[in-house]
Amino acid sequence: MEHVVRIIEIFQVTHDVKCFRTEKPKGYEFQPGQANDLSINKPGIENETRPFTFTALTKEPYLEFTIKRYADHHGITDKLHQLKPGDELIVRDPWGAIEYRGPGYFIAGGAGITPFIAILRSLHHNNKIENNILFFSNKKSADIIYEKELKEILGNNVIFILTRDGLKGFENRRIDEQFIRKNITDFSRHFYICGPDPMVNELVATLQKTGASTEALIFEK
Repeated sequence: MEHVVRIIEIFQVTHDVKCFRTEKPKGYEFQPGQANDLSINKPGIENETRPFTFTALTKEPYLEFTIKRYADHHGITDKLHQLKPGDELIVRDPWGAIEYRGPGYFIAGGAGITPFIAILRSLHHNNKIENNILFFSNKKSADIIYEKELKEILGNNVIFILTRDGLKGFENRRIDEQFIRKNITDFSRHFYICGPDPMVNELVATLQKTGASTEALIFEK
């Protein structure tokens, strides 16, 4: 089912990421980690859908999407970043395979953090964040989405990894087999993975090699 919703607020999160808050259709519900196929309600592009994750909780009176613009693409994300409050989006039924199944390790690359934002916010709200660890990889420190909030939610259980900046206080490297063997101590726990496809494929293979069961790996297939 399609719902036309008006944008009520837009704010900058990082240099290339914006948060969009929209009206919420009556009775519209979703689970943390789910996404929907979103489009812009303008003639000629209303059927050009892209998947975006809900980043606010279903209890909020609005829908929220945290969306990165890619400078080398001139598609929907670029058009979204040109919108203003009052413009309209079309949302559809929620879907998604990333759901919380218990304490574990969250591994995110760049905008791959978005399915985890609502999950982590929900766990924090319900006082169930304990025993969850986030490894969040970005190219540069300026790319980190919701850095301050993630620190507030997870404390010492969030580790920020940078692949291009060499900054004190960050892990300056890739999340590879060596990193996993050093930083993960319990391979019987759940592993939540989201990021660029090559990163996800490499991590799934590495985690299986180092002892994680297939059932423990949770990612969008």
